[in-house]
Amino acid sequence: MASVEKPADSGDLVLHSLTKRFGTFTAVDEVSLRIPRGSFFALLGPSGCGKTTTLRMVAGLEQPTHGEIRIGEKDVTYTKPYRRPVNTVFQSYALFPHLTVWENVAFGLKRRGVGEIRQQVSEVLELTELNTLAQRKPAQLSGGQQQRVALARAIVNRPAVLLLDEPLGALDLKLRRQMQVELKRIQNEVGLTFVHVTHDQEEAMTMADTIAVMNAGRIEQLGAPAELYENPATTFAANFLGQSNLIRAGVLDRQHDSATVALPTGTVRVPVSRLPADIDKVWVGVRPEKISVHEHPDSGPAGANRIPDAVVTDASFMGVSLQYLVRTPWGQELMVFEQNRGLGKVNRPGDLVCLSWSSDHTFALDAGQDAEAGIELDAEAG
Repeated sequence: MASVEKPADSGDLVLHSLTKRFGTFTAVDEVSLRIPRGSFFALLGPSGCGKTTTLRMVAGLEQPTHGEIRIGEKDVTYTKPYRRPVNTVFQSYALFPHLTVWENVAFGLKRRGVGEIRQQVSEVLELTELNTLAQRKPAQLSGGQQQRVALARAIVNRPAVLLLDEPLGALDLKLRRQMQVELKRIQNEVGLTFVHVTHDQEEAMTMADTIAVMNAGRIEQLGAPAELYENPATTFAANFLGQSNLIRAGVLDRQHDSATVALPTGTVRVPVSRLPADIDKVWVGVRPEKISVHEHPDSGPAGANRIPDAVVTDASFMGVSLQYLVRTPWGQELMVFEQNRGLGKVNRPGDLVCLSWSSDHTFALDAGQDAEAGIELDAEAG
């Protein structure tokens, strides 16, 4: 693999109180972020949440209403787009149809008057696995190949920050998943700061070191993918990043490391570290894949959280898993994903079962939040 020259040390990308208003509408509302140099960062959220507007302000395509954008020690808030150490890859790719792959990639270097460009272009073509396609034109390429050309054209300029605005949105599912792996590999190779805008939760979790979940112009939650998934801070984050079962409950007692909370029938345990402080009314949350289904209506491992006497209302075969809807004794339907191991009984609608899960896999959120937040938006974004 060719070694592409990395950009000079330009420091972190820092947004401070970044705000953008269009008339009376606030698209981005006091967003503050520090994106470490060389990291893969994702802005994740539904349409209209402000993620693309944030990206456009970093690129210089929109001017902030107020706030600051810094790359390292340099304030670029009002710097012209072409003077920023930033390149953008769009969903449309915007390739020149009359130029070959090699000419498309070389275009930016030639425009800047860079002298000897042959080696730089060749190295980037090898990195993006396009060297055998150098003399083809965009119309002769697949969607994934065109996407790599757009990426190569941006990388060859060695920007401090590479912005990716839904770059995989035009690809089919299989190719999109393949390109997720490719993008992460390329980012590791070149060591650039990637800032990736997407509404696709799987895409963000597959590639990003850090994800900022955006909602209504603000950062809802920020963290590593596993941390956001396992410990959502809000109902919006719980519902938008994956699927969650949320059950209304009341806190009965708090001990050193575990709390007892009352469901509509029965009780479960929640780690105190995953329970909001000084709040008695909560949503108890558990991810569908954390739940086990037991044939006997009052079974399950000792010490586990349990919901006995539940009824299967729907069963769907998804290939890698079985997806169940199970009605609790109080009438709420919970989603359960059971891995397809080809063993054991497949439950059918009408079966009386018991649900169980580890208390360590239980989280709790303030019941003052909307339990439906993020669900409809996720469906629209997809």
